[in-house]
Amino acid sequence: VVKLDGCTALITGASAGLGREFARQLAPRARALILIARRLERLEELRSELTTNYPTLAVHVSAVDLAKHKSVTQLCERLVAEAIVPDVLINNAGLGDRGSFDAADFRRVNDMMQVNVVSLTLLTHKLLPAMIRAKRGAILNVSSSASFLPFPGMGVYAATKAYVTSFSEALLSEVRGYGVTVSALCPGPVHTEFDQVTSRPGPPRQAAPEFTYVPTEQVVRDALEGIERARAIVIPGLAMKVAMSIARITPLAVLRLAARFRP
Repeated sequence: VVKLDGCTALITGASAGLGREFARQLAPRARALILIARRLERLEELRSELTTNYPTLAVHVSAVDLAKHKSVTQLCERLVAEAIVPDVLINNAGLGDRGSFDAADFRRVNDMMQVNVVSLTLLTHKLLPAMIRAKRGAILNVSSSASFLPFPGMGVYAATKAYVTSFSEALLSEVRGYGVTVSALCPGPVHTEFDQVTSRPGPPRQAAPEFTYVPTEQVVRDALEGIERARAIVIPGLAMKVAMSIARITPLAVLRLAARFRP
């Protein structure tokens, strides 16, 4: 069983949405937080909030563009130089894109693959050995319920998240017995900046029916509970749990047929 009390947690994408909520919920329990995002001003605001509320908490912030391989490598080098050893890694940062693949800006597609797949894998590769040596640690990879099924209109995003879910499952098997847990958080729709950032020019469109949305606070609570209970897959919200349970046992041919009728 993993204990989050007294941990040192590194959170990517910490300036908004789920990442910021992870920081807020871990703040009263952690010894130190390392907050990573592109927007330094937002990180500084969050650090000020957290240290005001929890004066004994050490909060390190770093502006890092996870779409750049070199920036991630430099981050890991700084952690080593400053003797900061995270025992909880929350790979939360992610990019999306909504619309047909043929009309996509490939720079956006490339950044999405770099952030969702390459940087997540690189950070895990850099930080996991110390966890194994210490026989203590937890990795939470923020995936998506989109990782379980074909997703026309968000094909590359869903494919990157399928990688995250599969990678997490495989890594969990590899580290079993070393005191390290690996979990994949697979939420459905959540009201964050994600919908706005993924949208292309045109009329705004909600990604899914309102009843499928789960509050960010609940998503993070469920994720942290999942870490502590060493759950391999965490799907917040009853509606999404049921829907994804059905989707995962539905033959692919049926899913393909259903995909044809998506608006």
